[in-house]
Amino acid sequence: MAASNDVDNLIKQFHLALGEFLKGNPEPVKKLFSHREDVTLANPYGPPVRGWEQVARVMEHASSLRRDGELLTVEIIGKYVTPELAYIVEIERLKAKVGGREDITPYNLRATMVFRPEGGVWRIMHRHADPITTAQPAESVIQK
Repeated sequence: MAASNDVDNLIKQFHLALGEFLKGNPEPVKKLFSHREDVTLANPYGPPVRGWEQVARVMEHASSLRRDGELLTVEIIGKYVTPELAYIVEIERLKAKVGGREDITPYNLRATMVFRPEGGVWRIMHRHADPITTAQPAESVIQK
């Protein structure tokens, strides 16, 4: 039960930190990630990256593209916790000024995060987020 409570606490911390991320401040999110060389991140802006230096750089870039944002709601699709590993799949509903736009735009991300304990503290070891939150036609996977 302790692992489940610890993971729930990490998820809660992440959601709070995501609010800062959406205001252009990646630091609270970065503190929750593993800083090991096997940490991975896949976001909508490019190919997946591996290793703390690359993950930190990609997070900083993604956060720099956001201003005046906030996390609106989270829909947890699934969660599983063991003493050694945990994951969550969720739909994040957010709003922010994105890129050079001056209007606050709502958008949704489907996100999967994998967690593990490191030195007695749970950390995010992988995150994948993308805007696919509704059914897509089969042809959508074909690259042009």
